Amino acid sequence: MDNENKTRLLAVDDEEDLCEILKFNLEAEGYEVDTANSGEEALEMDLTSYRLILLDVMMGGMSGFAVARKLKENPATKNIPIIFLTAKITENDKITGFNLGADDYISKPFSIREVLLRVRAVLRRSETHAAEETVEEPHTLEYKGLVVDLDRKTVIVDGEEVPFTKTEYGILCTLLEHPGRVFSRYDLIRHIWPTDVLVSDRTVDVNITRLRKKLGQYAGNITTRLGFGYYFDK
Repeated sequence: MDNENKTRLLAVDDEEDLCEILKFNLEAEGYEVDTANSGEEALEMDLTSYRLILLDVMMGGMSGFAVARKLKENPATKNIPIIFLTAKITENDKITGFNLGADDYISKPFSIREVLLRVRAVLRRSETHAAEETVEEPHTLEYKGLVVDLDRKTVIVDGEEVPFTKTEYGILCTLLEHPGRVFSRYDLIRHIWPTDVLVSDRTVDVNITRLRKKLGQYAGNITTRLGFGYYFDK
């Protein structure tokens, strides 16, 4: 596999032999692994290039907790997952670590199989979280020169803001959000009007007529499917 396509990890531990063991076994699993033998050395590296950091807690000089604090204070590295490696796990240690943003703990001595499983699990959670953060709800509904601003609750028709009633706006959003889907009068009543308000089919038709008049050249996109209802035709 090309190194550019590999997931890069950093193992930080003042035990050089342990770093080499981690590097050998993680690279056998397809990861690209760098090592550092102190917190100070790690902080001199380009940490933004790593997808996960394995970080020893008890090191000579700067502790793993201090390194983690530095990472989380930096906007460029604050979202990098951290797995702490430690021979000493008291409840207070765990609380400190998790408060610093730790994603997991592995107690020494550990099996390589456990490390591989935990690394895989943390990376999977991290990828899922990143994907969720990038999925944003749309703030506009658009068709050519017809733009509905969902934040400001306004409708722009060919560059000009056109006033819509709340009901007309609701109908337009419902149809434009699901182009091609036919909504019966009952569907629109259920979507738009409060449940305690009695609305007739005629009321729906009147609002559709008003809506079309305000849409200018896009009036024809609000299409009637006889016997079924209305839909937005793109």
